[in-house]
Parts: sequence; C-alpha cells; structure tokens
Amino acid sequence: MDNRFSDIINLIQQTRNNAIRVVNAELINLYWNVGEYISKRVESSEWGQSVVKELAQYIQSNEPEIKGFSDKNIWRMKQFYETYKDSPKLSLVVRELSWTHNLIVISRCKTEEEREFYLRMAIKEHYSKRELERQISTSLFERTMIGNAKVSPAVRVFNADITNTFRDNYVFEFLNLPESYNESDLQKGLVKQMKKFILELGKDFIFIDEEYRVQVGNKDFFIDLLFYHRDIQCLIAFELKAVEFLPEHLGQLNFYLEALDRDVRKPHENPSIGILLCKGKDSEVVEYALSRSLSPALVSEYKTQLPDKKLLQQKLHELFENSNMEE
Repeated sequence: MDNRFSDIINLIQQTRNNAIRVVNAELINLYWNVGEYISKRVESSEWGQSVVKELAQYIQSNEPEIKGFSDKNIWRMKQFYETYKDSPKLSLVVRELSWTHNLIVISRCKTEEEREFYLRMAIKEHYSKRELERQISTSLFERTMIGNAKVSPAVRVFNADITNTFRDNYVFEFLNLPESYNESDLQKGLVKQMKKFILELGKDFIFIDEEYRVQVGNKDFFIDLLFYHRDIQCLIAFELKAVEFLPEHLGQLNFYLEALDRDVRKPHENPSIGILLCKGKDSEVVEYALSRSLSPALVSEYKTQLPDKKLLQQKLHELFENSNMEE
C-alpha cells in the first residue's frame, strides 16, 4: 500500500467531516428559526393548524426541490423550538446532532434531564440512529441515575470520577440466552455480539481478547474478557458469573489484577481495573466484600431481558423525592 499520500487523504476526510458538521448546524439553525417563527405566530393566534398545512403545500408547489417541509415536520420544528427555547445550554448542544437524532430524543424523552442525558451521550459516544434508540429502549438514563456502582476504596482513590465510566447494571438483551446457561455460554455470546457489547459498555472500551492467558509460577490462568480503556488508559478485566455475587469471587479477580499489573501493564498505564459481572447481587454483601479490597474492583449485575421502564422511572422518582427531602 502506498502511504505517501496518507496525509492528503486525512486532510480531505477531515475537511469533509468539518463541512458535514457545518451543514448540519446550519440545517438545525434553519429548523429552529422556522419553529420559532411558527410558534410565535400560533401563540399570538395569527396562525392555526390549517395555515401550517397551507405553508407546507405552498413550499411544495413553489420550491419542489426543497425537502423536509411537510406539515408534520414543520410542526416538529415548532415542537423542537418550544422544547429547548428556555434551555440555553441545550439549545447549543442540539446543533451538534442530526435532525433525526433530535427527533428521537424529543419524541421519546419526557424530562429535560433525560433529554440532556441522551443528547450528550449521543455526542460523546457517536451513536447512530439505531444505537440511540437502543439505549433509550434499555432505559440507560434511569439505570445510570439509579445505579451507584459499588466500588472498592482503591477505585475511589484511583479516580474520583471513575464510577461515571462504569454502571451498576448492564443489559444484554441481544444475547437471546436460554433459561439455563453457564458462564461459557455468556462469554461466547458476548464475544459473538461484541459490537453490541461495546455499545452497552461505552465506545472507549477496546476489546483485547477472550480467555486471556496470564502465567504465574508454573501455572496458566485465564481472564474471561480483557479490554483496554482509552480514556482511563488502563486494562479492564471482566470476570463473568452465571450466579449471584459471592465474596470469594473477589479473590480470583484480585489475583488476575495483580498478574496484569506485574506482567502485562505498561509503565505509562494506570493500574488495571476488574469488573465482576454477576447474574445478581446483594448490595450489603457487595459493600462488605469491597470494604477491605485493595484492588480497583467493581461488582455489577447484568440482565438478559429489557428492564421494566415504568418500574425504573418509579424508582428514579422516589430517589429524586428522597433527595429533595434530605435537602
């Protein structure tokens, strides 16, 4: 392969991407301005629904090459403006996403907090349309707000914001596992569906290997799944359990982390982090088990079916109420 012109190709691609972002921002600005114009006319009773339909027909008749201005879409522009007009910070954020992404957030999110969460996640993780819809369907917002990942003291010292990278629970609805499955089935399913697994974890995770071998003494040991995290710059070891969390699981994980840090970790990298993915857990048992753990370890649970969104919303509502009462 001829690499002499790679820099030129990179310049072309970068300029193309910048141009797409500029065009998208201008399109969102247009939709915002149209929505604002219509909103003010409707608010002052100058216009009604019939006028908007007439406007759509007028545009189609006089400017047939202009697309995206059906009466339904024009009303969406009005809704778009009215949704964010009193949120200056979000009115800037929405311009970083496509119109399709914005419509998904508006139509499926009920509160400003939820909208802001998905807008920022879509930008940070570069969600496609389908990926954004999947994250909303799996109640990522509710799970993140409710979940307070139980971590060992070593993790808290390691990085105060590290729990924002990990979750208390994960959803693997894409595995389609049978009712009776073992850890091998779980591991093979996650490797086979790695792209979806990465989406659930976060796109800063880079998959290294399954059954990653570490040699200690004259014996070989195998880590279920090994990742690298670009932002934290450390190795992430996943141990999979088809049962509820047991304290003895931590001993195995701590052993793997020690082996990684001694024999695999590079000098510039941060200490390795271990995550126990269990079928379930008792929070009090987890708290006791982690309280004296010297290794950066977390215990999270996973579900193989979509969570009950209404139940999560109820728990989130109760959490907000309790927080307000404490204040």
